[in-house]
Amino acid sequence: MNCVNKIPGKKILAGIVLSLGAMSAIAQSSGSSSSFAGYGINPTLPAPEKKLLPTVNVAPAKGWPGKTLPTPASGTKVGIFAKDLQHPRWLYLLPNGDVLVAETNAPPRENKGFRAWVTGLFMKKAGSTGESANRITLLRDTDNDGVADLRSPFLEGLNSPFGMALVGSNLYIANTDAIVHFDYSLGDTKITSPGTKLVDLPGGPINHHWTKNIIASADGSMLYATVGSNSNVGEAGMAAEEDRAAILAVEIRTGKREVFASGLRNPNGLAWHPQTGELWTVVNERDELGNDLVPDYLTSVKKGGFYGWPYSYFGQHVDERVEPQQPELVRRAIVPDYALGAHTASLGLAWSGGNSLPSQFAKGMFIGQHGSWNRKPHSGYKVVFIPFVEGKPSGAPPVDVLSDFLSKEGDALGRPVGVILDSNGALLVADDVGNIIWRVSSLSP
Repeated sequence: MNCVNKIPGKKILAGIVLSLGAMSAIAQSSGSSSSFAGYGINPTLPAPEKKLLPTVNVAPAKGWPGKTLPTPASGTKVGIFAKDLQHPRWLYLLPNGDVLVAETNAPPRENKGFRAWVTGLFMKKAGSTGESANRITLLRDTDNDGVADLRSPFLEGLNSPFGMALVGSNLYIANTDAIVHFDYSLGDTKITSPGTKLVDLPGGPINHHWTKNIIASADGSMLYATVGSNSNVGEAGMAAEEDRAAILAVEIRTGKREVFASGLRNPNGLAWHPQTGELWTVVNERDELGNDLVPDYLTSVKKGGFYGWPYSYFGQHVDERVEPQQPELVRRAIVPDYALGAHTASLGLAWSGGNSLPSQFAKGMFIGQHGSWNRKPHSGYKVVFIPFVEGKPSGAPPVDVLSDFLSKEGDALGRPVGVILDSNGALLVADDVGNIIWRVSSLSP
């Protein structure tokens, strides 16, 4: 069934004739005055906004000048675990304490039309373009001082790699178009043997949301893979969305894959709740409905669950741009557990159990918010903590763990992505603009 946006012809024409400068000026002339709209268990959602042009408010990527650091939470300190990386996006901890970092960027993709061309220009300004290193790098802290002093090109020649998962002696890597695995022995600093493909993942020439993350089940029998949509709200037609906007379940023994949950526009981070056994994810929601719509979210993921995209958002809020509608699907759309603010680009996710930070971070989720490019004022650009009670978000506001990734002038000094706990319980944060891995640890010895 085809699914398209209703876009008036005059809107397309106006977009073509306006200069980029005028486009930016118009976009920045309006917007919400609140940086914290759309957070919590039951957020108040405004009415959708209809504009001639969507808001564009890009924070230019500058990097960290001199000895400038982001601001850590009270009772913690921040240091540099590793620097001078090439667009570090995702992190994975091996059993011996080694840290793997995916140095990666988008693969070459189809880039047709005025809208795609303009988007590419803004993404370049935001530091989200450039050739992918296609590399997994190993970092090791041999003297346990909180700084990696051994760096090795662990795996090279990959295809926009992102997620990683070790199951037994097999290390699984989620490339942008397939999951591959490699033989691994504890302590290896480099793998040169060829990998073996387990299963293809949706890719193709559009590949709008290219990042693919994976996590293994506790018994090592399954992998769960995130696959983002090929569009904002289905404007490329639903045939282009097959097995996308979903979390896929992959049987490791056979490579058989099926949709585990759907209607998730762009899921990224994955984490298991250790007490309930539930799978959790963070999802980037749709654009062009206003500065405060639609909030990204954190949610548990139910097998067979449908979460609304593209027909509705945050439960039964119908997106009228999508035709034809699917009222039966909308009726059963699951309301997410916790809203994370509109356009925050929440990507990284890690359960906090076993951390060595202050006690307020004992139970909950750490979330890396990459930051907005289409909201005024900016949102995200920080790492936050969502407290949990009895297996669910408590409803308390997010706690800033690492902030001030934006300068007072509105430049992006860094953009946080993946988050993990290291073997000492400190929080590691991948920063793909600063090309740094930050380490947040307790002030207490």
